[in-house]
Amino acid sequence: MKMNLDRMDKRSINRCVRCGSCRTFCPAFQESGWESANTRGRIIVIKSLAEGSLEADSRVLDSLNTCTTCGICTDNCPAGVNPPELVECARRELVARGIMTASQKDLSRTIFQSGNTFGDRGDRLAWLRDRSRLSEKADYVYFVGCMNSYRYPETAARSWELLRRFGVSLLPSEQCCGSPLFRTGFDAGKLVDENTRQMQQMGIKGIITGCAGCYATLKKRYSSRFSVLSIPEFLSEHISELGLEGKALDITVTYHDPCHLGRHNGIYEQPRRVIEAICSLKEMKANRDAARCCGGGGGVRAGYRDLSLKMARKRLLDVPEGVDFIVTSCPLCIRNLRDAGACEKVIDLVDLVAMALAQKTR
Repeated sequence: MKMNLDRMDKRSINRCVRCGSCRTFCPAFQESGWESANTRGRIIVIKSLAEGSLEADSRVLDSLNTCTTCGICTDNCPAGVNPPELVECARRELVARGIMTASQKDLSRTIFQSGNTFGDRGDRLAWLRDRSRLSEKADYVYFVGCMNSYRYPETAARSWELLRRFGVSLLPSEQCCGSPLFRTGFDAGKLVDENTRQMQQMGIKGIITGCAGCYATLKKRYSSRFSVLSIPEFLSEHISELGLEGKALDITVTYHDPCHLGRHNGIYEQPRRVIEAICSLKEMKANRDAARCCGGGGGVRAGYRDLSLKMARKRLLDVPEGVDFIVTSCPLCIRNLRDAGACEKVIDLVDLVAMALAQKTR
């Protein structure tokens, strides 16, 4: 089997000089130790597939699908290669040929059939108690995402309570943004089209989301006519209007940078600005562009749960002593870090803001 990679991808493949610098940073390789589970190994696999000298067997699928697409290899590649793009391209090519793992197939079927990553047939807006506040027309909508809609409804409700003050509304029938599908090699065009149709019908100018995966997908895969803001960006811009200044909480927290918010989109200072308006911040050992991946992204949690949790436990070793909470801005990071042993100590930035506002009103 010979994969059809375009010229740009071939140039990217050949740009890799096999120096092995990526071995130092790749979170999957740090846990598995296999050459095929680091960036250099994956590029060798992709090159061999493109040349037709390697068949896409289960070992090849494991190599390509254990990449979380965290991007730390990209930031540290002396040759300027963007391995996550190559990995996602290879996944798309294989999926188009019907070559995929069982977990990939199950995840795609679940999302296509239910419109969410969990196959939940329940009301996506079940967390919303009062729907009378929703507007059919708005400049901005809050894109909730699958995780907060179905697994962290309290965070969804708190986010909504903050955003609605500024005239933000909700899509009437939000679907999965498509991020898990795009990451694992599938075409999520139907989901994008349906969400876009609703956005156009509402006449919106922009989208605000609290999910790092949704943010990256909305920025890259949706129409550029819509501006896209993360909740940390929005809150940072409106600190004075929220009345957060003055260290409302006598606690110390640390902040975990989600890969698709930080490394992929450069959002580092905004969440810290919000935190420092509320309480004390103590940085993790590895932070900002050096932050370790939580291990949950790129379909790895769905397909390789044990490896995913090993990466999450490695990330928890970076947490400084004496902090009350680990704050982040990605529900998938929250879930993986909690499952790795941090439990309820991991909270969303919105949850921290809600705690501060509750303290202020006492």
